[in-house]
Amino acid sequence: MDDELKRTQQGVLLAILAYTMWGVAPIYFKALGDVPPFEILCHRVIWSFIFLAVLLYFTKGWQVVKETLRSKTKVIYLLITSITIGINWLVFIWAVSIDHMLDASLGYYINPLFNVILGMIFLNEKLRKLQWFAVALASIGVIVQLVVFGSVPIIAMVLAFSFGMYGLLRKKVNLDAFTGLFIETLVLLPVALIYLFILADSSTSQLSGNAWSLNTLLISAGIVTTLPLLCFAGAAVRLRLATLGFIQYIGPSLMFLLAVFVYGEAFTPDKIITFACIWAALVVFTWDGLSNNSNNKKLAAAQKKEALDVDITNETLIQDLHQAHNKPNKSK
Repeated sequence: MDDELKRTQQGVLLAILAYTMWGVAPIYFKALGDVPPFEILCHRVIWSFIFLAVLLYFTKGWQVVKETLRSKTKVIYLLITSITIGINWLVFIWAVSIDHMLDASLGYYINPLFNVILGMIFLNEKLRKLQWFAVALASIGVIVQLVVFGSVPIIAMVLAFSFGMYGLLRKKVNLDAFTGLFIETLVLLPVALIYLFILADSSTSQLSGNAWSLNTLLISAGIVTTLPLLCFAGAAVRLRLATLGFIQYIGPSLMFLLAVFVYGEAFTPDKIITFACIWAALVVFTWDGLSNNSNNKKLAAAQKKEALDVDITNETLIQDLHQAHNKPNKSK
């Protein structure tokens, strides 16, 4: 029991670290405000690839990479996921650079609800009544912003859709996050190298002409990308999905606080209504998840008790038959 408790505590700590790092990541990208978003993305791909390659060398993980690359199906899936996560990264960096961090926060708040819809469409998962209610609340928030205020949360929708599709496809690949990210950065690497060293023509595109502080930030993109993912991977194998799902709200919540109270983004009426609907939807969604998990636990305990009672009854019956068989015959 102590080992299980320790494992859970480790998982909670790793999950908090992962989502906290994701939540404060805009501070890092704000510090790169002079660098074009696509250029930042290229650095993110290149330095993440190098960082992951070094980690694979020390953890002897190359065999898994080789086996994965031999599977045509997995390679096709990873080609698609590399494009999907590349779009997600680029839109997020762009949103931060143009002071639309609130939209990015909204996108990652919507993501869990969007995942439920994707599961229903592609995995034939059935939605419970409260899940339908949560999705309806979120939809109302988006529709109000669209109809009443005439604005569409495009950034939020693209981030939610791209990250949701990424998660769905990665689930189909059934590959650990570490190996999967390495192959995804490997796919994106040629594009990043060609753009950065041949096509890019900005004031920051030549590393030799940059200040050492800027180059340090650019090289750190590998750590900023990979470290929270490693913490997340460690948490995922130690925690129940319900616990992990609850902790995930740390990320967008930190983005929201940074956007409003640090970087002074306007929390306009359309944003207030949309966020209120999304937050209400997430409360319903989380409550449903906790209730369903509790009911599943009770059902499992009842089934276990029933099976135990059957075993005890069968064992008693066998003993009685055995005693009857071995009882001396007292016939005259």
